[in-house]
Amino acid sequence: MVLLVFGPWIPSFQELLLDLSAGFLFLITLVLWYKALHQSEATRVVPLVGALVPIFSFIFSFIFLGETLSERQFLAFLVLVMGGVLISVKQTPFYDLKKISERFRGVFGNILGPIHARYHPTRRLIENSVIAALFFALYYVLIKYIYSSQPFIGAFVWSRMGSFMGVLLILFVPDWRKKINEHRKGQTGPKNMFFFLGVRISAALAFILLNWAISLGNVALINSLQGVQYIFLILLIVFISTKYPKIIKEELGGGVMLQKIMGIFMVSLGLYMLIS
Repeated sequence: MVLLVFGPWIPSFQELLLDLSAGFLFLITLVLWYKALHQSEATRVVPLVGALVPIFSFIFSFIFLGETLSERQFLAFLVLVMGGVLISVKQTPFYDLKKISERFRGVFGNILGPIHARYHPTRRLIENSVIAALFFALYYVLIKYIYSSQPFIGAFVWSRMGSFMGVLLILFVPDWRKKINEHRKGQTGPKNMFFFLGVRISAALAFILLNWAISLGNVALINSLQGVQYIFLILLIVFISTKYPKIIKEELGGGVMLQKIMGIFMVSLGLYMLIS
């Protein structure tokens, strides 16, 4: 609400309902996102969702907003998405088509038989990731629609109120409130409060800037640019693992590093295609 000082604005009743709905939708999206992370490995969920969100955003923005991409922008979009996937996933033998084909049939099942039991976790990973990506894309398209007709600061603040009201509704459910309280028992506060606050403030600023970018540009292109954050993440990991190996140790030897370099090259190429 403090941000309203910089852009005082009171929405109409219809605009308020739309803003609150967007905030509530974002809360549901986060629940689905954390469910996917909870039930599967983060190293598998993040690349899958990261690849699907731009694709779903492209489809939904075309259907609901009428946004289109030029041939050059569409090619850059594909290059950015593929580059982001290469950077974020573990080393993958893409050249072994036989193994990939067998894995695909095992995960999605065979027309003549059921899915093998050992692939149930993988199917759960795919289902949760696809649903989370769908909701992320729906939120981004809805908030883009809101920003196109409302002032950015006002719409952003009122949509956050929708998320806040959703959290209050969660706390009103006795079973959910009980589980939250049980989870909090025995937990201690952060050891480094300065670091804790720094992370929270950085995350808040990043979210505000992401919404600001969506308000200015094409939803699909903005989401495809997330490959850029993986570049900074790799540089940060390399620096920390080199200088402070006790804090974090990342395996970047051999084929892993080659795959990351290929991903960085594709993201850089996609950015060049967009700005040239």
